Amino acid sequence: MPQPLRPLQESPVLRFALVGIALTFLGVVVGLPVVAVFVEALRKGFSAYAEGIMDPYALSAIRLTLLVAAIAVPFNLMFGVAASWAITKFDFWGKRFLTTLIDLPFSVSPVISGMIYVLLFGVHSALGAWLMDNGVEILFAVPGLVIATIFVTFPFVARELIPLMEEQGTEEEEAALLLGASGWQTFFSVTLPNIKWGLLYGVLLCNARAMGEFGAVSVVSGHIKGETNTIPLHVEILYNEYNFVAAFAVASLLTLLALVTLILKRIIEARTAHH
Repeated sequence: MPQPLRPLQESPVLRFALVGIALTFLGVVVGLPVVAVFVEALRKGFSAYAEGIMDPYALSAIRLTLLVAAIAVPFNLMFGVAASWAITKFDFWGKRFLTTLIDLPFSVSPVISGMIYVLLFGVHSALGAWLMDNGVEILFAVPGLVIATIFVTFPFVARELIPLMEEQGTEEEEAALLLGASGWQTFFSVTLPNIKWGLLYGVLLCNARAMGEFGAVSVVSGHIKGETNTIPLHVEILYNEYNFVAAFAVASLLTLLALVTLILKRIIEARTAHH
């Protein structure tokens, strides 16, 4: 008869050593850079900090970042829910291929994904030439930024929902359908309430990545001040111009976004565990 597993009885010294190593690593890799951002941003006082953020180019970058995220995140929300629902609730040809494609942005460098869109919509391609002849701007304009951001962020919602919906199974949806509910009624009354916390968690991560994306949007933006520079691109320009206080002031906005994301992430994890 197999013996029951016993919990590990590590020594207090080992436990404190492991905790100390973990905290030291996090402090050096995460804590110090976060502190350094705010120290450098406030090095010349709050007036210089506010001046860096209220600069017209900085405000333009903030508005553009919010606009791109406001467009990209809902698209990825709809795609993530639809893809997750299809993968976990139905059997169809190409299901494994779709699941593999969802992970594609995780395995492709964002810079490479931006280059793909340059090749696709550039003036040297047939499609790019046609778009230019018809007055449609994709590259070095907002549509290009949105498309690149959608590509690098579309796995986040789906990857949060697929394991959750697989664990929940299909019994509740089948029961609702047997009771006469339509497909949409089943989704809004049964499926959506069951996945709401996972969905919110995926949207939160998707939004944070969309607002902080650098590689893909850097390739397709053209770095036009006041027009196609998002917050990360504006920070790079300020830093290259040796305007360090303004660069760190604007970067502190993304740092605050990261901190807020972590807090909300912890709250959502707690609510998900509770439910």
